[in-house]
Amino acid sequence: MTYVVFFIVGILAGIVGGLLGTGGCALIMPVIRFGFHFDPAFAVGTTLTAVVFTAGSGAFKHSRMGNVDKKSAWITGSSGVVGVIIGSIVFAYIKPYGSLIDLIVGVAFLLVTLRMLYEGIEGLLSKNPLPEPVATEGLPGSALKKGAAGSGIGFLTGIIGLGGGYALVPSFLYLFKAPMRFAIGTSMASFVWMALVGSAIKIYQQVVNIPVAITLGIGAAIGAVFGAQLVAKIKPAVLKFIFGLLFLYVSLKYIFIYFGVTI
Repeated sequence: MTYVVFFIVGILAGIVGGLLGTGGCALIMPVIRFGFHFDPAFAVGTTLTAVVFTAGSGAFKHSRMGNVDKKSAWITGSSGVVGVIIGSIVFAYIKPYGSLIDLIVGVAFLLVTLRMLYEGIEGLLSKNPLPEPVATEGLPGSALKKGAAGSGIGFLTGIIGLGGGYALVPSFLYLFKAPMRFAIGTSMASFVWMALVGSAIKIYQQVVNIPVAITLGIGAAIGAVFGAQLVAKIKPAVLKFIFGLLFLYVSLKYIFIYFGVTI
């Protein structure tokens, strides 16, 4: 029965991730950490392993749709793998310090929260949304900048298990001025390699509940399909504002735990 619940959580996480463009990990991690009382290190490892399924299916889908700049994905993904390895080494040292992991995850969630609230409020107040950047043959920006972004986000992924839609998509959108479809597609194609390597290392570090990760991952991959279909029917700004408030609570819950305060 418990695995049925995990499967449903995965589906819901996939739907939310598909709607918000943040990936299922943004919902999976706090749910298994606080709802199922996973150890902080296991919450990170299990979430990252589950995300392999959504990243893989998303990368395949967007590649078929022509939404992937393969050269940029190779640069960002390969440099990201290096970052994941270094981040995972750091993670090995902080793994025994669960409260510190909670603090780092809380700060990371606070950043995505501020981004969601900003985009949500801007979308609700704006009558004329800004036009999307003109599509090009690939993602704008130099290989050096893409490599730096990939390695930095990979490092973050190695420590807290977040990185795809959470960090890569906004990086491509705001730093490289990429069109949305290329930002999401190339992000998926880049992050799948980071997730695979990060997951393998986390399994080696023995911080992954493999059956739970597989159950969550399959559910999230299914949910992402429905999330993508709902995007055109629901105003993104409303969703981002609502979930921004939800993630504000989640981020503060993580941060306050470090100081021994439960909310």
